[in-house]
Amino acid sequence: MDAKQWAALIHPAIAIVFVFPLIGIVVNLAWQTRQRRLQLAEEGGKSKIPPVVGREHVRIGRWLTGAVVGVSLVAIAYGILFKGFIDKDLFRTNPSSATFIILMFAATIASLILLYRATERLWRAIFAILTSLGLIILSFLDKLGIANSSWVFRRDDQWPISHFYYGLVASILMVISLAIVREIYQDRSNRWRTLHVVLSCIALLLFFGEGITGARDLFEIGLWAMPPG
Repeated sequence: MDAKQWAALIHPAIAIVFVFPLIGIVVNLAWQTRQRRLQLAEEGGKSKIPPVVGREHVRIGRWLTGAVVGVSLVAIAYGILFKGFIDKDLFRTNPSSATFIILMFAATIASLILLYRATERLWRAIFAILTSLGLIILSFLDKLGIANSSWVFRRDDQWPISHFYYGLVASILMVISLAIVREIYQDRSNRWRTLHVVLSCIALLLFFGEGITGARDLFEIGLWAMPPG
């Protein structure tokens, strides 16, 4: 295996070793949190589930958002690095585009960090939008005229079963969930909590799809990389 093939394993390795275990932990804590809330809502209700599960769900959920966005950026960076910076020698042939791409990666990461730190609703909305836009822009550089073809393996003609599109939507949903955490605990009408549950269920289905389509794509890309005969 050469450096490019080893680098291709970074994204799936992070997903398998770190992201998917976090998903299982978050789902388990979410279920316990809901069960505790339902038990306490009953007349004279008590629960043996410790109150700490709610805080742990939020804490690990915040880790999960960072992990999902991070692993998405790793996958995007892999395509851009090898197909753009190395194969196209982007720094020499188009230094302005190379600089723009690097700045976009930096801005996306900075926006995510600032989203974690923001407390005001307006700023959380702004940084959530900027993080999502960064992921979208870096994924569609060819649509902006920076690349003459897609440097990210997208399957545009098969988007309903695309690993890339599942991951992009899941990442944005996780960013939204992180941005509305404060509203979930401040809203007595439970509208924000309901929205969070709906978004999380959609993201969970997408993660299941990610596991299937990711294995398919890794196998197919591996076949392409093999020497003929």
